[in-house]
Amino acid sequence: MATIFTKIAKGEIPSFKVAEDENYYAFLDINPLAKGHTLVIPKNVEDDYIFHLDEKTYEGLWAFARKVAAALKAAVPCQRVGVAVLGMEVPHTHIHLVPLNTEGDMDFRKPKLQVSAEENAQIASSILKEYETL
Repeated sequence: MATIFTKIAKGEIPSFKVAEDENYYAFLDINPLAKGHTLVIPKNVEDDYIFHLDEKTYEGLWAFARKVAAALKAAVPCQRVGVAVLGMEVPHTHIHLVPLNTEGDMDFRKPKLQVSAEENAQIASSILKEYETL
């Protein structure tokens, strides 16, 4: 049975796409810690634990995430882009990329932001535009 993230990557469930290639997909988190909070996933592997990925997929995921992080930082004002791999909430490997201005911005226990669809669409478009120039 396909995970929700697999369905998102296949376009079966709508998302705010920020980047994509043949093996990986990045989209805005619908419950973000900060505006621009992005999830990066492998498209063809549904394992829920990043360290179970084969070496090629693992290295490719991090290389893709690095490029997405550069686009995110260029599109969303922040001091840094934080990285987290938790994997507890959805059984599909994913990397969180979170725009940071303070260390507290990366606290997953804090209340999530409510961002309108219009604003998410604008943020996603800005990140995708930056991604495509890299």
